[in-house]
Amino acid sequence: MKTVQLEIKRFDDVIGDVAAALAEDKSLPSRISFDNVEALWKILSPKKMELLQAMAGQGYLSIREIARRVKRDVSAVHRDIKALAAAGLVERNSERQAYFPYDEIHVDFVLHGAA
Repeated sequence: MKTVQLEIKRFDDVIGDVAAALAEDKSLPSRISFDNVEALWKILSPKKMELLQAMAGQGYLSIREIARRVKRDVSAVHRDIKALAAAGLVERNSERQAYFPYDEIHVDFVLHGAA
């Protein structure tokens, strides 16, 4: 099963993780990092997360099929898929189908109180 981990982590910390993994010659799990929770929710609204969940492990799907699965308007789904593709989370093929290359999504972050 191919899993992607969504996390809140500063860019400098991500670079540090990559450097450490390279130095130890070990691989990192597939993950998508966001600087802060606002950035995560800007790109991955609840509606877009619902799309990713519907697409996980399903191969290439037409926009119309995705819209049917989530019971949403085709034009709204098209707009959200376009945004997800621009962010690099979804791939599109020449037939304009969309693909999310993971079977499951693991979300991992901690929210701290304001300082």
